[in-house]
Amino acid sequence: MNEIERVILIVLDSVGIGALPDAHLYGDEGSDTLGNIARALGGLHLPHFQKLGLGNIHPILGVPAAVSPLAAYGRMAEASAGKDTTIGHWEIAGVISRYPMPTYPHGFPEELIAEYERRIGRKVLGNYPASGTVIIEELGPEHMRTGYPIVYTSADSVFQVAAHEEIIPVEELYRICRIAREMLTGEHNVGRVIARPFIGQPGAFQRTDRRRDFSAAPPEPTLLDHIVQAGKTVWAVGKIEDIFAGQGIRYAVHTHDNMDGVDKTLEAMAKAGPGLIFTNLVDFDMVYGHRNNVQGYAAALQDVDARVPELLAALRREDVLIFTADHGCDPTTPSTDHSREYVPLLIYGEQIQAGVNLGTRDTFADVGATIADWLGVQPPKNGQSMAKELQKRC
Repeated sequence: MNEIERVILIVLDSVGIGALPDAHLYGDEGSDTLGNIARALGGLHLPHFQKLGLGNIHPILGVPAAVSPLAAYGRMAEASAGKDTTIGHWEIAGVISRYPMPTYPHGFPEELIAEYERRIGRKVLGNYPASGTVIIEELGPEHMRTGYPIVYTSADSVFQVAAHEEIIPVEELYRICRIAREMLTGEHNVGRVIARPFIGQPGAFQRTDRRRDFSAAPPEPTLLDHIVQAGKTVWAVGKIEDIFAGQGIRYAVHTHDNMDGVDKTLEAMAKAGPGLIFTNLVDFDMVYGHRNNVQGYAAALQDVDARVPELLAALRREDVLIFTADHGCDPTTPSTDHSREYVPLLIYGEQIQAGVNLGTRDTFADVGATIADWLGVQPPKNGQSMAKELQKRC
């Protein structure tokens, strides 16, 4: 195989493709983000993902298997415990988390909240699990009267702080989130502290795109660290910088939405040298999955599908493009939280053998091991490289 110099890795956040065998342990029996959305709507129209081989991985109404898929295809099981964004991305980069990050179904301990209030010099509102849009409607007016930030969590390992931009300026919100991140260590080492700014008036609040995630640092070196240590580039698009706490990243750009994420990925493809362009497209999860918006989720899938030809056209001969996901978030189920699912895997490039069935991989870390193999860098300690399976036949 000729040398592969760059990998463009795009995580379709929460686009799962069927429940894992242990989904019942997480209350996620029957979850199938792509399959259930397609069934609920009488079919999906994703012609470009179809040509790559998405329908060859798993039955999706309206997305039949391609006779001659343009990409190699398969699915991956999560070896880590949990179904969190952070853990999913870390596993893609070679770190398997044997224990789930802590969650708080009854809110955070009183003594932790009291210490947080002491450190930020303000009382807080909330401190219970909730939908972000619901809790700002419930507590937003009181927040505007008092200036107290809204603290809440979910079924995920998150400590979220919401504040109106005119009451607590965004930079101040980021500051008090950094204080929470400094506090939340040891047994309370949550995956992410999330700043959730919003605007508007009671009854018409809207969250803004100035969200920031302050993640726990990976517990060991990841693929990203190895790429940078080898003198190559890691270019992070979207919330990748936040997920890895800035570790192993040379350049980073945040995004407003999925389409901006694709735009920023294309800009990186025009500029970046050898290494990895790592993109997260978050709208599937944040805007549609957690709100059980089936129609919106489907429309977002179709919007990204329509951009696939641009991404393929921007590839150089020495590039490889990978589409995958980090977990599921099935909007057709009663739950509004992530779902424990397989994730799709599509791998395309001029030097990749088209139509290779990669089967079911035991871990997301196989992606990280494969990228390390292609780029000639130290592999992460987990994962099996697929490079030989993918090698184009002469």
